[in-house]
Amino acid sequence: MRVAVIGASGHIGTYLVPRLVDAGHEVVAVSRGKREPYTPHGAWKRVTTVTADREAEEARGEFGRRVAELDADAVIDLICFTEDSARQLAEALTGRVRHFLHCGTIWIHGPSTRVPTTEDRPRRPIGEYGRQKVAIEAYLLDRAHRDGFPATLIHPGHIVGPGWVPVNPAGNLDTGVFQALADGDEVTLPNLGMETVHHVHADDVARLFMDALANPSASVGESFHSVSTTALTLRGYAEAVAGWFGHEARLAYLPWERWRETVPEEHARVTYDHIAHSPHCSMEKAGRLLGHRPRHTSLEAVAEAVDWLVREGRITR
Repeated sequence: MRVAVIGASGHIGTYLVPRLVDAGHEVVAVSRGKREPYTPHGAWKRVTTVTADREAEEARGEFGRRVAELDADAVIDLICFTEDSARQLAEALTGRVRHFLHCGTIWIHGPSTRVPTTEDRPRRPIGEYGRQKVAIEAYLLDRAHRDGFPATLIHPGHIVGPGWVPVNPAGNLDTGVFQALADGDEVTLPNLGMETVHHVHADDVARLFMDALANPSASVGESFHSVSTTALTLRGYAEAVAGWFGHEARLAYLPWERWRETVPEEHARVTYDHIAHSPHCSMEKAGRLLGHRPRHTSLEAVAEAVDWLVREGRITR
């Protein structure tokens, strides 16, 4: 097939585009052209690249038409964040694609209640990002069920891989937390460290897109989680990271209102977003309908990213 990937040079696209090429697809990579993929791969030499400023083109009402004119059999949208954006693209692609795949988020569920959370659980988002993704999902699935628009939605957890900073055991993006654990220093966690995070290797997300693309009869009109097989508690995560550096974790705990005063406001904001959700999602549906199994555990995925941070000198042993 001819496959257009929007946001092709990002976390997921870094792995997805080479997989598509290796599977024999003709790939059109659509991006702003501002960065290279995180990991080089020879497959990119066989990709047609298209530079597009989505935000500006959408404002002019041109982006959907431009993507439609690529004449792709399938379109994979990795960077859609509003319902209006999804509508403009879907309307332009109606009757012109065999499959449309959208990248959502497990934030559609809001805080975990019954775990592991399955795809059929109620949508109770608690932030604007999650609310917009819920609106996109509702629109696309309604189109799929009402008039046959061939939409599939993939909802990743905390995407991780070499090249960027993973969500750390304090629930934010401060590399200093990893450094403290590497040094054997004390790390203070919010509450009792029992809230959860749920990572997924970017390549496992790419593999699920591939499995959905290869099985349209099972994937069209459906939503799927993309996470590792199990979530991690903050405490268990911190203990594992310290062990990678030969230490036993030295952990302390503070109630949230006191803990937030010990870190910069931005770190506190990101941590609160993660612990308020405390995600723990199921992969049963993807396994049952698509035969998909994640290859990386959360810790295996994070370890690759931490190794990269060490190689880059951003964490010292």
